[in-house]
Amino acid sequence: MASLVKRFQDYSAWRAGVTLRVRAYRRWLGENELLDGQTDVRLGQLLERLADDKLTIAFVAEFSRGKSELINAIFFADYGRRLLPSSTGRTTMCPTELAWDSTRPPCIQLLPIETRAANVTIAELKRFPDEWSVVPLDVTDAQGLVEAFQEVRVTKRVPIEEAKHYGLFVSEPPTRGVKPPADGMVEIPCWRHAIINFPHPLLEQGLVILDTPGLNAIGSEPELTLNQLPNAHALLFVLSVDTGVSKSDIEVWRDHLAAAPGREKARFVVLNKIDSLWDGLRTDEDIDGEVGSQVDAVSDVLGVQKDHVLAVSAQKGLVAKITDDDQLLERSRLPLLEHSLSAQLIPAKHEIVRDATRQEAFDLVSNTRAILEARLAGVLEQLSELRSLRGKNLGVVEGMMRRVRREKEDFERGLARFQALRGVFAQHTNELFTYLGMDALNEESRRALRHMARSQFTPALRSAMLGYFEGVRTKLASAGEVIAEIHRMMDAMYRKFSEEHGLRLGSPPSFSLFRFVKEFDRLERSFRSHFDTFYTMVTHEKLVLTQKFFETMASQVRRVYTYANREAEYWLRAVMSPMETQVREHQIQLRRRLESIKRIHQATDALEDRIRELEDVETELVRQLEALHRLGFELEHALDLEPMPLAAAA
Repeated sequence: MASLVKRFQDYSAWRAGVTLRVRAYRRWLGENELLDGQTDVRLGQLLERLADDKLTIAFVAEFSRGKSELINAIFFADYGRRLLPSSTGRTTMCPTELAWDSTRPPCIQLLPIETRAANVTIAELKRFPDEWSVVPLDVTDAQGLVEAFQEVRVTKRVPIEEAKHYGLFVSEPPTRGVKPPADGMVEIPCWRHAIINFPHPLLEQGLVILDTPGLNAIGSEPELTLNQLPNAHALLFVLSVDTGVSKSDIEVWRDHLAAAPGREKARFVVLNKIDSLWDGLRTDEDIDGEVGSQVDAVSDVLGVQKDHVLAVSAQKGLVAKITDDDQLLERSRLPLLEHSLSAQLIPAKHEIVRDATRQEAFDLVSNTRAILEARLAGVLEQLSELRSLRGKNLGVVEGMMRRVRREKEDFERGLARFQALRGVFAQHTNELFTYLGMDALNEESRRALRHMARSQFTPALRSAMLGYFEGVRTKLASAGEVIAEIHRMMDAMYRKFSEEHGLRLGSPPSFSLFRFVKEFDRLERSFRSHFDTFYTMVTHEKLVLTQKFFETMASQVRRVYTYANREAEYWLRAVMSPMETQVREHQIQLRRRLESIKRIHQATDALEDRIRELEDVETELVRQLEALHRLGFELEHALDLEPMPLAAAA
């Protein structure tokens, strides 16, 4: 555990160091009157993302595989007992998040299962505390914690129709030989979701543990299937040596857990309960051989790298940690799992956050540098003009004044083009959000709902669902075309203003919907696996299917659209902001040049005064550029540092 704790603490310290440098840059901009409203918003959003950065590890298993025991062994052994319920049979009955939010007291928030009757996602319900039951936690009372944590396993018996209403019961075909309950009642969990707010050292630094209630719940709670599990930074799929890989294990792995390309490092398979082989009759060599064979078989069946299949004894590892038995701990192989998590998970997370922060921060630094360089170029041009006037007669001053007036008039004609560009840019922006805006998505949802309501037979219902995906895909493609057109237009205008008026604009930032389209593709594949099947269509009532479709697929498409909207808005501001800023700066510099020459034309002795003023401005601008260079270097250095202890980072 020491390796995992240390790496996480070092990563948190690295993040704190980067946050320190971003805040220093923001403060410096304010002190030097360089902080405009848009830059301030972007820096605030960057700091928010760094502060709210989370690392989610999801544990998935069929019941009785020892999943909760594994969480206890890795994270809670220091409490000297099992905190999460762990016994034979099913213990975790609802998806459970363990995290820490310092703005709330330690507690367990429980979402009633009845909320499944409404088409509202867990993510949305998290914004409404009144919908949740709360159990306070006393973190100084270990036994009290154990008793409080038992709440997540509470169940109740309800009529089959009610269970169907919640999407928790599907009639089995007679061919499967499963008899319906004689009394017409079935057992369901009392709670739909639990959030345990707990001040564990790792949770305090941004770790989130997701404990899932067995494989059956993956199908019944859509947000697990479509959002939480695919987006977890690491996923531990727990099997048992004594059961191996069952048919249901294979199906769930293939349908829900197998990594997308590029995410293989984040998927681990844990072969638990190796202590069942310690029967006193086998030698250590025999046991190692048996474990090795099991690892090879699991690796082959699930298509996982062998070094991502780890055999452990969670129960013996927990006992060893509580009793300080180093020999037993080593034999449990738990430290090997902890080392694999720390060696692969946290460096990968560090790389993602570093690259995203670097791109945003240095775009802002580049914009500030461009402003200062434009100001300095304007001052140097004025100084060159004014120094050339020393000893010259009034006619030369008048000639220079006429030339600057012509430049100002030319630039004002350019401003007319810029205003026209802004008008076209606004039209393109409006067009973009006719495809990418939430109103467009809502209209697609309403259309699909109308078609589904009118559907009398399965083919029509299926067609309405497929039509929804086709409509959204068409909108995303159209939005991509508008984005490409905006980029071409801004690139041409950047070049034109750079060539004609000497602005330092470079190239406009690019933007692509590719990652959102890929996420949409994943949702469509999930739809085809879970909805677009003969069995699903035949065994579910139309009302239930419609409700499940909008609760699952449509709500997740909405999430994708929300993120795409936000990123598109960031990009639109980023692509227009440099041009607006430099046009404004150039306009100010031309006005100042003209005013300077007018003053000199009116009073010859004003020439030297103005030259001295501009020389002071030049000195200050050079100082600001040097300070900006230092801030950029310090930020780059903080980003490139490997995570290190907080004291060293400071």
